Formats: sequence, structure tokens, C-alpha cells
Amino acid sequence: MSAPLFLVESLPTADALTLDGPEGHHAATVQRLRVGEELLLSDGRGGTAAAVVTAVGRGSLELTVTSRGYADAPVPRLVSVQGIAKGDRGELAVQAMTEVGVDEIVPWAAARSVTQWRGDRGVRAREKWVATAREAAKQARRPWLPVVAGAPDESTATVARRIAGAAAGFVLHEEAEERLTTADLPSTGEIVLVVGPEGGIDTAELTAFREAGARPVRLGPTVLRTSTAGVAALSVLATRLNRW
Repeated sequence: MSAPLFLVESLPTADALTLDGPEGHHAATVQRLRVGEELLLSDGRGGTAAAVVTAVGRGSLELTVTSRGYADAPVPRLVSVQGIAKGDRGELAVQAMTEVGVDEIVPWAAARSVTQWRGDRGVRAREKWVATAREAAKQARRPWLPVVAGAPDESTATVARRIAGAAAGFVLHEEAEERLTTADLPSTGEIVLVVGPEGGIDTAELTAFREAGARPVRLGPTVLRTSTAGVAALSVLATRLNRW
């Protein structure tokens, strides 16, 4: 079993350190790491440090760093524009997409989104996505923490501008003829993938995205839920881009 990963604000410069706070509590109290066990620290920006536990305190660990590393950010960058979904489906999508390697998630207030993020509710909902992405990145042992963009949700016009500035843009659509498995992919820049909400993407939105340069694509003959469509598409992209 691989060593568990814990996120820190900045990696230690010394060889000995104390892991405390929420991450230290989780390591010592929840995961019950013991003296001699190994773990990974990451700053979420590519930097990592392997360490061994030398002492266990109440909600904290004493560590000795054994090695350090850095992982370059993968290219092209994968951005998923996720239509806001009702219930916990949005969080399920964020969790799964983070685990398979998404680099940025953009909450999108689509016309057919049943749930709308407004005011304090929107701020809290976005914070849940951020927390979900953080925990999923730790589970996946990712050295790069994905960004959850937005304020707290993006409009169709904003998404269209994002597509226009990308190296490639794709919209998952059940009526598309082109398949994501065979679409041309760039080797650099940013790939923007648009995933609609439960009700799908309406005609005006699809037109706006196409005019911005996006291409409608499909995955196969079946229609996937909003919580699974993004992770399936990102899996295709990760395989084709040799991330997997």
C-alpha cells in the first residue's frame, strides 16, 4: 500500500518537523500512523517530501524528511466546466474528476441547472467543492491540487470566453456525431471540457460554445449522468494524452 499523502501550506526546509493542525490530527488520530511508518507531504503545487514518523503526539506527528521531489504540472491542462447539479451529484463529479486528474473545475450556472448558487448559499456550495477536491487529491496521492474556479459560479458567456482562449474546447452532447476518442487533441495549452447539468445543454448555450470554437462530442451510445460524464471523458483524455 502506498504511503498516505497530507497537504501542507509549504514544504519544510529542515529535515525534522511537526505535522499538526487538521492534517496532523487526521494522521495521528484518524489514520493512527505509528513510529516508523512513512507518509508523503505535498504543497499542492508539485512539491513533495517523503517522511518517516519518529514520534506520535496528541493530534500531531514528529517527522524526519527522507527525500524531496517535484512533479511538473501536466500538459495540456485539463479544465472541466461542470454544470451545477442538484444534491450531492456535483460533489460526486468533483471527487471523481479529481481522482482521474482534472487540473481545474469550473462551476457553471447552466440554463437547465435545477440548483442555482446565489449569495451565501453559493459561497458555501463552492467551498464544499473545494474541500471535496482537496480530499480527493489526497486520496489519489496527487502532487498538484486542482483549482476550483469561479465566483462562485460562472455564466455561459464567461465559459465561452474561456473556450475561445483555449487550445481546444469540447462539449459533451448526446446528439454529437464526432467522438472524443478520435477528436484531434493539442499537445500544449488548455483543453476545456463542458459537462451539462441533469437537464442537458440548451440550444443557445451550445450555439455560444460552438461560436467560441468548441466542438460537440460524444463518448458512446449511452447517456451518462452529469456526475459520471465528466470523469468518463477525462479518462478518455488521460489515456489519449499518455497521462495513464
